[in-house]
Amino acid sequence: MSLAPARQPEFTATPAELPAVTRRRLKDLFTREQMNVLTARSDLWGAWAIGSTWGVIALAFAALAQWPNALTFIVVMAVLAGRQLALAILQHEGSHGTLFKSRWANDVLTDWLCARPIWQNLPKYKVHHLGHHTRTGTDQDPDISLHEGYPVTRASLLRKMLRDITGLTGVKLVFGLVMMDMGVFKWTVANNVERLPQQDRTLTERVTTTLRNMGPMLITNGVLWGILAATGHAWLYGAWVLAFVIFLPLFIRVRSIAEHGCLDRSPDMFRNTRTTRAGWLARMTVAPVNVNYHMEHHLMASVPYYRLPQMHAWLRERTDVPEPPSYVEVLQLASSGNPAR
Repeated sequence: MSLAPARQPEFTATPAELPAVTRRRLKDLFTREQMNVLTARSDLWGAWAIGSTWGVIALAFAALAQWPNALTFIVVMAVLAGRQLALAILQHEGSHGTLFKSRWANDVLTDWLCARPIWQNLPKYKVHHLGHHTRTGTDQDPDISLHEGYPVTRASLLRKMLRDITGLTGVKLVFGLVMMDMGVFKWTVANNVERLPQQDRTLTERVTTTLRNMGPMLITNGVLWGILAATGHAWLYGAWVLAFVIFLPLFIRVRSIAEHGCLDRSPDMFRNTRTTRAGWLARMTVAPVNVNYHMEHHLMASVPYYRLPQMHAWLRERTDVPEPPSYVEVLQLASSGNPAR
């Protein structure tokens, strides 16, 4: 599979039809010194991001081992799902080469310490995510199924979230992951399903493909289970699995709506991407690792996560970018659809 950028569709919007801020080049938005600051990468920050994420995971397991009751279990599942999403965002950073200075660390460390434990695949994600950045706001965006169709009614959004929190979405997710690892479905992080041709596939090829694709996930999760078992609390791994099935799909839904939902189908990143205001609870759940600064990320994907707040501040100083909405406000917008639709 080629890593070359797919050809982008031609857009007919003229400069006069776009917001004034969009017609500016990066050098009109930031000075050369600011751009140098924004794009500087740090191995220390990358190590801190991964280490602190796994540190919170360890503390969550320790809390559940110390206070094994229903309330603690639910809270710990939510915390673990938030850190699972954080690992996914760190995979995203690695795919852009911004988590570490070295390519090896971005490609290998990030893959094994962030992507594989949550059943992801960094090399495949890179290909998929490149399509998202080059086709954002168009029908060809490979992530369009994550946020299209909004706004919906409040009842519809609640039904979607109920399917998430009861594990129905998570079960479908696991089924899809298995089928992708088997080579039956095309690999994606979105909701669309594309079946791959199965004729002429031998049993040996099916088995080897499945083991090759699923092996790293099984290894990393086996290590996690082994560490928990060595502490005498192997049962804690169940919280990791249930967090993945129950809370993580809900957090992904909210994150996806906030980033691109209820926005224009336009090639203009100031119309098709949203930055969202995140408090401490959002940062623990749906918006880890500064992922809420999404418009800034699409404007300049070479900026590491820890410099996005500064980029946002400078951008607002130089442009008419509005105050970001909160996640509650975005969900209110996403559930404001006409019942008659």
